[in-house]
Amino acid sequence: MEFSSKLIEQAVHHFSRLPGVGKKSALRYVLYLIKQQTDEVNDFSDVLRALKQDLKFCKTCHTISDHDICDVCANPLRNHQQVCVVQDYRDVMAIENTGLYKGVYHVLGGLISPMDGIGPANLTIESLVEKVSEGPVQEIILALNATMEGETTCFYIYKKLAGFEVAVSSIARGIAVGDELEYTDEVTLGRSIQNRVPYTNSLVK
Repeated sequence: MEFSSKLIEQAVHHFSRLPGVGKKSALRYVLYLIKQQTDEVNDFSDVLRALKQDLKFCKTCHTISDHDICDVCANPLRNHQQVCVVQDYRDVMAIENTGLYKGVYHVLGGLISPMDGIGPANLTIESLVEKVSEGPVQEIILALNATMEGETTCFYIYKKLAGFEVAVSSIARGIAVGDELEYTDEVTLGRSIQNRVPYTNSLVK
């Protein structure tokens, strides 16, 4: 793709680095921005800059937040004895959109995947273990993707928590094997949370 402007070429290059964005889509975004008012483009760039400079991660559950403690963790009306373990922020959003879960979360920041060089030390698993050992947690709900990586991570967490008096459950598999939570419809996901089962029931005998 030939460009008449180095600035456009650079902008297209950066946009095309976004997931699912090819060169043609990137060029459409760049041309759209060129047509906008200067104030609108400045607002857009300010938001992008703030994403890196001002965004925080909750010190309690590790989800993305505007504050040191996210709104869910800071809410005294949530059940802090019930912790739902998820892969990332998108899964928190998906479960919150069901309106059926009233506990709190723990965001791992990924899944164990040796092929991708991601081990337990790269995730917030130790922070979860500390939370269980120090706090009044009564139940851990494993709400991870029904993939090999998700199942591996669930089993690892289950073993790490074996020495604690805490119930470990997993979401009911109304979610098909191989599916990801963020793409699951809200009704199915909500029922999976409500109809969770003891994690040991999902282990291969």
